[in-house]
Amino acid sequence: MERLLAGNRRFRAGRARHPRQSPADVRRLAAGQRPFAVVLGCADSRVSPEVLFDQGLGDLFDNRVAGNVVDPVVLGSVEFAVSEFAPALLLVLGHERCGAITAAVSALSTGRAPAGSIGAVVEALRPAVAAVHDAPGDPVENAVVANVRHQAGLLTARSAIVQSAVAAGTTRVVGARYDLNTAEVTLV
Repeated sequence: MERLLAGNRRFRAGRARHPRQSPADVRRLAAGQRPFAVVLGCADSRVSPEVLFDQGLGDLFDNRVAGNVVDPVVLGSVEFAVSEFAPALLLVLGHERCGAITAAVSALSTGRAPAGSIGAVVEALRPAVAAVHDAPGDPVENAVVANVRHQAGLLTARSAIVQSAVAAGTTRVVGARYDLNTAEVTLV
């Protein structure tokens, strides 16, 4: 986690190193990867983990989906990475003003489901959003943080592979929030 936070500090300060992004790195990584962290983050175009953590090719095993939702396909991807690479860190990364969370808060408030398959995303977010729906403060911000914690919990609750890695002390599951205005990542 410290390696990621140090990269985030460099990024925020405008001193990003852009490590391991050369053509030589591409050729070296063609033979295989050894990411030190798995990131489950939102698909939002403003929240690219390699950029905001100033990491290079092969450093992070990214899983990005609206609302950083743990569904069976995402869970399978995470389990593959944990089994194959034994990463030290499994990070669930939410972000301020998440559109998926906003849609879930709106659906819960109005009782109207969104169109199309967006409803599946909203339904996956409903437990976290409902848990803080009546809490004081900004409902979207409350739900962003609650969802990070909820999805991090699902990773271990639904996966014997992740549970084993955590129990063995080889992988740590951590939640964090990215601030769109300041570019700062904080642990939640």
